[in-house]
Amino acid sequence: LNKPEWYLTQVLMWIGNHAKFLDDKIQPILDKAGSSVNAGLEFSRALVMLILEKLAADIPCLLYDDTLFCHLVDEVLLFERELYSVHGYLSSLPSCMHILSEESCFQRWLTVEKKFALQKMDSMLSSEAAWISQYKDITDVDEMKVPDCAETFMTLLLVITDRYKNLPTASRKLQFLGLQKELVDDFRIRLTQVMKEETRASLGFRYCAILNAVNYIATVLADWADNV
Repeated sequence: LNKPEWYLTQVLMWIGNHAKFLDDKIQPILDKAGSSVNAGLEFSRALVMLILEKLAADIPCLLYDDTLFCHLVDEVLLFERELYSVHGYLSSLPSCMHILSEESCFQRWLTVEKKFALQKMDSMLSSEAAWISQYKDITDVDEMKVPDCAETFMTLLLVITDRYKNLPTASRKLQFLGLQKELVDDFRIRLTQVMKEETRASLGFRYCAILNAVNYIATVLADWADNV
């Protein structure tokens, strides 16, 4: 259960190793017979179906172990990325995202994603470098004077988007968007709390850093507004 990468990698190897044989030897036979079947895709689809069976059996066993469950989700997402980008798998075919979209699994994924995002926010705001810009010494790069915590937070949101963007249904994607909106609001509250501590020094370093953080986040969210 703690090594889903073993069978996921094995399947990717099988797909890669058989590609030339299927294209050179099997596909011409299918073409000659007037079949519309793509040998490589059909081979990949059959192997993915085996993975779906395996996942359906494994997920109930690790649903409430945060570490194992997170590791499984991470490995499945890596597998999906390679399946589509390297092996030309089609989104119309069965995929692991359908298993991750099933109710009990999906709600657990959302819960765990939120838990780890909040932990990340705790650590980024308690860091000594939280209010310092990574690029403070490079003027042409750092016009917005973005503090490290704001940049890390927006990277966190971007990573979450990247993880859920291939979910098969819009309703599931919207639930993840709801989580992101919660995180933005949580970050806003945290910034407000820090700001209240700094009101006596409103031209101080940290107070200005908070204003720069807010400006940066608002600007990036506006840029993302065109992303359906």
